[in-house]
Formats: sequence, C-alpha cells, structure tokens
Amino acid sequence: MPELFKSGFVNIIGKPNAGKSTLINLLVQQPLCVVNPKAQTTRHRIRAIINGENYQVVLSDTPGIMKPANKLHERMLQSVEEVFDDSDVILFVHDIRDTMLDDVWVDKISKSTAVRILLLNKIDTIEQEQLEKAIEQYKAMNYWNEIYPISALHNFNTTHLIDSVVKHLPEGPRYFDDDQLTDRNERFFITEIIRERILALYDKEIPYSSEVAIERYKEEKSIVKIYATIFVMRESQKAIMLGNKGHMIKNLGIESRKRIEEFIQQKVYLELTVKVKDNWRNDDNSLKNFGY
Repeated sequence: MPELFKSGFVNIIGKPNAGKSTLINLLVQQPLCVVNPKAQTTRHRIRAIINGENYQVVLSDTPGIMKPANKLHERMLQSVEEVFDDSDVILFVHDIRDTMLDDVWVDKISKSTAVRILLLNKIDTIEQEQLEKAIEQYKAMNYWNEIYPISALHNFNTTHLIDSVVKHLPEGPRYFDDDQLTDRNERFFITEIIRERILALYDKEIPYSSEVAIERYKEEKSIVKIYATIFVMRESQKAIMLGNKGHMIKNLGIESRKRIEEFIQQKVYLELTVKVKDNWRNDDNSLKNFGY
C-alpha cells in the first residue's frame, strides 16, 4: 500500500533576531530571507515550499514579534496574527539566552489548534547545564507538543526537523508545483536584496526609514535592466543615503548588482534613485503600494 501524501502549512514566529530567517534559509537550502543582526529585518511574510517524495511543506517566515511604533509595524504584526488561522504546525523560534517568552503571544499559541513546536535556538552560546535547566523550564509550561534545542547558524540538531514536522501534517494535496520554491516573484527578491545591502551598509535610522520599489524591469538579450527607487522619510536621510559626492549610493549599487546577478544568473544593469516620501511608515496608501 503506497504511503499517504501529506501536506500543510508550517509557520515560523518569534521575537526579532531569534533566528527565524536563518532557519528557513537553512531548511530550504536557499537564501530566500534577509538575514542581518539588526532588528526588524523581516518585513513581509515569505512562503517557501519544501517538497519530498511523500510530502509538501509550505513554510512561512514572519516578521519578529514586537510592540508596534507605527502603522508599518502594525501591518507587519497582522501577518504574524494570520498564522493562528492557517497553521497546521507553528514553530516558535526562541533565543535560548532570552529568559522571557512574550506572555501575550504564548497565550495565543496555547489557544491555537495547531501543533506547537518550540525551537530553542543559539544553544551554542550557553553551557550544557543552562540548556538542560531551560528545557525543563519550558517543558513545565505544558504549551508545547515538542521542544527542540537547535543552532540554526551552525546547522546543529536541525537535520530531522522537517521529518518531525511532516509527521504532524494531515493528508493533503500538493498546493504548489514540485519545482516552485516560493510564492514570491523575482522582483520581490530583488527589492529584498537591495534592502539587505541597505541594512548592511547604513547605520542608525536609515535602514528602518527606507523602502525599495522596482520602477522598471527590462529583460534584454544579454542583460537585465533594473531601475529601482529607494524611499526615505526626510531630506537629511536622502543626503546620508547618497553620501559625499554619491559615494554611498554608488557602493550600494555595486554590491546590490553583484548579488542580483548571482540570484538571477544574468548580467544586470542597476540604476538606483533616492526619493523622499514623508512619513511613509504611517501612510496607508504608501504601505499598500509597498505591499503591506
């Protein structure tokens, strides 16, 4: 008798910098999600598809759980709230060094009908005795169907994680084609590549005040021409983004172009423009246009 085909939706949630994006990139073996030590790196919910012979896992990365300071944050948190309605399995990624779980979100998780798996991440940063004490502490909460100590960065104890997830999935169809890696299109990932470079190259408020939009995308025989606009909130931020004599924006363009070429496996011409869009993080129309 053939083995039943299993499929379902597995959503990763947790605080900023808990290691969610690192984990999803590891599980799908592709750099789909922006990884950076700065908080609020992930802004959009990104679905990745993992296919096996007898299963399909639709895995979602979500923005980090935080207290919203503007409408952008509120939209980001809405995507986290959605996981309680469409999850077969919830993976809660928690930095083992953080002694506090967010009570509000743990309460939401405890009321969910989804299978709840706690991933205690970054265990390479603590002693074994501390780890054992933490595991016992979280077991005593009785919220979790399973608890896994892992290190996503060092790929420790993650090998059988998908197998553990699949055993909890229901029988179901393939929701996506076998060769489909994600539900996002190429242009989305190009904006994410540019935004990742902004996070890496700029300090203070600049990365959090910036958003990237593709204005034109033209495929020619030997090159792809991409025209992108970086929106900031103030003229002073525009000046920082450009840098002295355009030095910073030039470096941003060079580094982004190289990574985009690696991603799409084609030669790229990239032109970046910086514009001011006042207080876009609290403007409903701007947020809608940016995909939030």
